[in-house]
Amino acid sequence: MARDEDFVRLTDPFRRELLTYCYRMVGSGGDAEDLVQETYLSAWRAYDGFEGRSSLRTWLYRIATRACLKAIERDGRRPLPSGLGAPGDDPDAPLAPTMPEVPWLQPLPDPATVVESQQSMRLAFVAALQYLPARQRAVLILRDVLTWRAREVADLLETSTAAVNSALQRARAQLAGASLEEEKLAEPADPFQRDVLDRYTAAFENADIEALMKVVTEDAAWEMPPYPTWFVGREHIRRHLAPRLDAVFTALPVRANGQPAVALYRDGRPHAIQVLTVTTEGITRIITFHDHPGLFRSFGL
Repeated sequence: MARDEDFVRLTDPFRRELLTYCYRMVGSGGDAEDLVQETYLSAWRAYDGFEGRSSLRTWLYRIATRACLKAIERDGRRPLPSGLGAPGDDPDAPLAPTMPEVPWLQPLPDPATVVESQQSMRLAFVAALQYLPARQRAVLILRDVLTWRAREVADLLETSTAAVNSALQRARAQLAGASLEEEKLAEPADPFQRDVLDRYTAAFENADIEALMKVVTEDAAWEMPPYPTWFVGREHIRRHLAPRLDAVFTALPVRANGQPAVALYRDGRPHAIQVLTVTTEGITRIITFHDHPGLFRSFGL
């Protein structure tokens, strides 16, 4: 009993950071939760053999990394629609069929207290990570996000410092061309951002397409997994949305990935979680994650 209490007391403080690490690696909050559970179960079973040659934190990350690498090898990467093809050019046409077979990127609800870098949790960054080979992904997160030393990462991955530095260089080069630089972002407490979000939710609830378009930038992007179709441009978004605002929507502000988000209910039923990129110009990107089992529950809804 004392052994179990000791294990929980010493390892529990790392649970949240391991969750966000696994999420960055695999791109799914649900899968990340499962991987953390797997990590803690493996660690608990092996705890008697932990000799303290590394810190407990490093030991847990080693177990979590191995679990993530296996998951990525099994399941592959998680894309967004924009990662699979060009935007649609006819918003009046029927949408392409959903692709339930694709393991889509999923949002992660913000914790009550955000301890990690919000920039490194943004969907654009996590989506770009999915295109890196699994070990490069781990190296980049550990080195550039969690600021581990190269020697520490080499020990964790059981490789050389030279191999870690080489992997990091390749990963940085690939991400440099991934359009991660979003425009100046309004801070979460910024009255401008709150005003934009209030206007956006009110427009949805009032089925007011004109008001909705006033908070969307001219070159905004609209994505909606599991549909592969996506659009770029205010006019394309208008034409896509206008005939679909014929229901009663309720919009509840939430937060995901360090960004403002909206839980949409359509005719009283869970419909979608929308994650918004808000800049000083307005909303530049809207990713509408249509409800799947567990998505609303993961937000406590």
